[in-house]
Amino acid sequence: MSRTTRELRIRRHSRLRKKITGTAERPRVAVSRSNKNISAQIIDDVAGRTLAAASSVEASLKSTSGGNIPGATAVAELLAQRASAAGVTTVVFDRGGYAYHGRVAAFADALRAGGLEF
Repeated sequence: MSRTTRELRIRRHSRLRKKITGTAERPRVAVSRSNKNISAQIIDDVAGRTLAAASSVEASLKSTSGGNIPGATAVAELLAQRASAAGVTTVVFDRGGYAYHGRVAAFADALRAGGLEF
């Protein structure tokens, strides 16, 4: 029985989510990507609240593509600004079952450069 790429990613994400959880002191950064866009949220799982979010489909980021590394970096910089405005300094990175490579790695590096610790 062959599994689709999406099913395999969801299985990997399930394994990750057993170990990773966001708290008020250290919320979770959940990354989601498609071929054309990338988005992320900073989530307090205990309270069930999204503290900050950014996406490449926002009007302010329409000039950049979310399907490449510069676009992922731009979204991460915006998310880092919104996180600091929300008072978040340390987070847990949830790669969402995606490989820590390419856009996801560039996103994480840009978050670190923006002042978030993980």
